[in-house]
Amino acid sequence: MKLLLVKPSALVAPVGDGYVVYDVEEDQLHHLNPSAALIVELCDGSRHLDQIRAALLPLLGESGWEDCVRWIDEAERTGLLVSGPPAGLGGAEVSANRLVELADRLRSDDRVLAAFVCQTHAAELAPDEPLMWCRLGELAHIVGRRAEAREAYERYFERHPEDAEVEHILVALRDDAPPARASDQFIEQLYSRFASFYDTNMCDELEYRAPRRLFEVVSPTLAGRDQLDVLDLGCGTGLNGELLRAHARRLIGIDLSPQMIERAQERAVYDELHQAEITAWLEGCAARYDLIAACDTLIYFGDLRQVVLPAARRLSANGTIAFTVERGDNAPFQLGDSGRFTHHPDHLRAVAAETGLSVVGIEETVLRSEYGDPVEGLVAVFSTDSVPP
Repeated sequence: MKLLLVKPSALVAPVGDGYVVYDVEEDQLHHLNPSAALIVELCDGSRHLDQIRAALLPLLGESGWEDCVRWIDEAERTGLLVSGPPAGLGGAEVSANRLVELADRLRSDDRVLAAFVCQTHAAELAPDEPLMWCRLGELAHIVGRRAEAREAYERYFERHPEDAEVEHILVALRDDAPPARASDQFIEQLYSRFASFYDTNMCDELEYRAPRRLFEVVSPTLAGRDQLDVLDLGCGTGLNGELLRAHARRLIGIDLSPQMIERAQERAVYDELHQAEITAWLEGCAARYDLIAACDTLIYFGDLRQVVLPAARRLSANGTIAFTVERGDNAPFQLGDSGRFTHHPDHLRAVAAETGLSVVGIEETVLRSEYGDPVEGLVAVFSTDSVPP
């Protein structure tokens, strides 16, 4: 009697309450319900149909088993199940490097679940290669497999404890107490890698609209003024500054990443650019500004007092602070698995009150998309009232 086996080119991975199978030869992803997942577990080349029936009948009953037989017949017809045993099937196993190449291609085509399956098997084939686990951690996070992401990143971090980016993400994945803010090392590492393709990735692929939404919300509050001293905190490549220039007599940009500052210089919209950590720069600054803006900068801070208080001290009379954050449901703020903080609207109001600023408005908006889902955010505008000296 024939033994049943999932075909060698079909890669199986658990997802949710079932399995997914990616067939490398056919370039096809199969989603398996719990019953099909049980069959796949049993079809390891060591059991024939009667043995599989004996294992499943107590769980599913006769009617359930009849459904299984139909599924098995269809799986054999399409080639997903074949006759074993494994050693007699022939065919070379797909290499780890080939699976990495497949995972990269599938991810670039937005087929992240199939990419996750390929990378899972690549890491299993090359368990001593740290980068295999780092890649798996990232893909596991994208497809919502939090436990697998943490385990993969842990295995990578054991070999690369100097990786500030993974260290920061593991804080969230371990549910450890979050830091007050993302470290300078994390920011510098992240954007040294990201700077060269930041604009293309954000604008073309992620439908980035935060700079435009910030500009649209703050502009009506400026009462038509267009000769302002403007400070752009975390200016990045200059996407925000390009819009703010319309209101600026003088536009200053600050960013921690030298690679992002270099990109901002190419835009030629700033009068001055400074590479610095923004809170330290604000504490050492003596100038006053009519508008201080921060677009997707405060997502790397927990308590926003860290930035808003020193920024408020640098505002001129009738000055304005405008910024975006990602919206969170947990007050006052929370470190997400992405390594970014989310903030509750109540925290923004409390920070404004404690720094002597008036809330002009807090507007909910979509900042961009991420893995096909909208990233909900807040655009906040505060103005001077009785700012502490």
